This record gives sequence, C-alpha cells and structure tokens, in this order.
Amino acid sequence: MSAFEKPQIIAHIQKGFNYTVFDCKWVPCSAKFVTMGNFARGTGVIQLYEIQHGDLKLLREIEKAKPIKCGTFGATSLQQRYLATGDFGGNLHIWNLEAPEMPVYSVKGHKEIINAIDGVGGLGIGEGAPEIVTGSRDGTVKVWDPRQKDDPVANMEPVQGENKRDCWTVAFGNAYNQEERVVCAGYDNGDIKLFDLRNMALRWETNIKNGVCSLEFDRKDISMNKLVATSLEGKFHVFDMRTQHPTKGFASVSEKAHKSTVWQVRHLPQNRELFLTAGGAGGLHLWKYEYPIQRSKKDSEGIEMGVAGSVSLLQNVTLSTQPVSSLDWSPDKRGLCVCSSFDQTVRVLIVTKLHKI
Repeated sequence: MSAFEKPQIIAHIQKGFNYTVFDCKWVPCSAKFVTMGNFARGTGVIQLYEIQHGDLKLLREIEKAKPIKCGTFGATSLQQRYLATGDFGGNLHIWNLEAPEMPVYSVKGHKEIINAIDGVGGLGIGEGAPEIVTGSRDGTVKVWDPRQKDDPVANMEPVQGENKRDCWTVAFGNAYNQEERVVCAGYDNGDIKLFDLRNMALRWETNIKNGVCSLEFDRKDISMNKLVATSLEGKFHVFDMRTQHPTKGFASVSEKAHKSTVWQVRHLPQNRELFLTAGGAGGLHLWKYEYPIQRSKKDSEGIEMGVAGSVSLLQNVTLSTQPVSSLDWSPDKRGLCVCSSFDQTVRVLIVTKLHKI
C-alpha cells in the first residue's frame, strides 16, 4: 500500500479539560459524546458535548459524589440512550442524560472501584435481554439486568482459597441468539477468563504474562470470531475464537505494538478486521487483521484446532506525551473517533480512506 493510499489519522478538534478524563463514549445516532472522570476536589463528573461547526459545545455538566471510571450505552435502547456508569465507590448507575439529577437505576455493585463496564442487548446490537457487566478491583465480575433490582444475574468471583485479582477489563460477546452469551474478563496478573453465561461456567482461561488492560471481541452480536487482548509491556494478542481445542484452547498471534502499555483496543464498527490500539506513550496505532487461508486444521490426533492469522500496521500517530486512556469509534460515521489522554485533553479524530481497505 503506497503512502497516498494509507489511512491518515487527523486530529480534527482538541480541547483541554479541568479534570482527569477516564472514559469517553459517543452517544448513538448523534454528533454528541460524553466524557467521564473526576475533578481535583474528588468528585465525579459527566459532560455531554456536541460537535458544532468544527468545535465542541458543552451541552451539560453533571457533578456526582464519586469519581466516575467507566461508562457504556451498550444496554440501552436507541429511544432512551441511557448511560450506565461505574464509579470509584463500586456503584453502578444508569443515567437519563436529559434528567440526570437522580439515576434511573442504582446498585452498590462492588466493594471497591469498578474498573470496567460493558453492555449488550441494547441499541439493536446482540440478541437477548439488555445486560451490563462490571469488573472491579474487588476481584469479582458481575452481570446485571437493569430491569432487575439489587442482585446481579451472574457473579463470577474467586473460589474459596483463591487469591482475588484486580479485574481491569470486561467485554461481552457471542450474543448471536436469545440464549448464547459470554463475558470475557482480564486481570492484573495476565489472566483472561471466558465465562459462558448460558451454562454459568468457565469456558476457557489463559494467561498472557502481563496485566490485561483491554479486551474486545471484534463483534458482540455474532458467533465468537476474534478477541483482542492488550497488556502492559506493549503487547497485544489476537485470538481466533472460532475453534477451541480441548487442551490448546484458541489459536493466537501476538504483536509488540507500543513501547509502553497498550491501554485500549477498539474495532472499527463498519469493518471488524480493522482496530485501533492506544498506548501509554500517547500513540494510536491502526491495525488490520488478515485471516489465514484455512482457519482450522487437525492435530496429530485428528482434533480440530484453530490457526491464527497475521496483523499489519496501517498507520500510527503520536497525539500526546501522556497515555491515551480511552478511545471510542463513532457507531454512525465511519472514521470518526474520540479519545482522551492523561494530559487532560479530549481529541476528536478523523481516520481517512478506511473504505478503501
């Protein structure tokens, strides 16, 4: 691919903030996004912005008692567009951004900070009930149905005698019909665990030797296809989730992506073979996954095992001297992306020429 054909990553708008931004998410079917974080005085904040004439207009600012770590629109309907958040106090809240004084749903979900959250079954993505998954420093991963008060519908916690590990990231997948659904969780010691919610059982686990910062399936609403896991020490792993070998698990390929921690991975909503990784040195890398000629083969005993593909770097850019802490593609406009970094700056990016890949 020549330099002229390569996608370009262009910083369209950037804005300095007076608080630390932990997460940012596009509001579906709009030119708006939310940012979440904490003020220096120790309170939490949600801000709602709209892109207008090449600038950001602040529509609403909501201050809350606890710093807000993460958020998702994944379990809401397109009509309501409610935001689910996890905070430093272990609380899961769901907010109507039009009337945010009181949450429409609230539960003290965890004993410690909620590090990560994901949603499924909303926005017309994924079959089945709307559900939210939260992962916490307390070592537990819990699945919530917003229609059911107080108690989680599933609780994955360390068995008695097992050390509790800090859960850093969670992701839904395999929600291709009313019954099937999985949750994948990544932990500070490098563990990745895949929980089957239909059978309420641990389906697979592995360890990638460094803390797992971010996990994402290329699509939530299809039969499991690919899973990307990013880690400390600058590596990421792509697992082919189509074929599970009884002892070897899923085939994978790993890539040294950044010189420091890979904080985030996000697949392009309009093309699941493209994904962005965000690094601790303030860089973004755009990757393309190539499938092998055959995705499975038989081992010496005739049992099917997966075959991993390869990844190639399409483009990279350094945005900041500080880590890029969150990243979200617009679900509606291909190539539009918002990211936040620890220099207290939010950037709206345009990635060009994606339709040619």
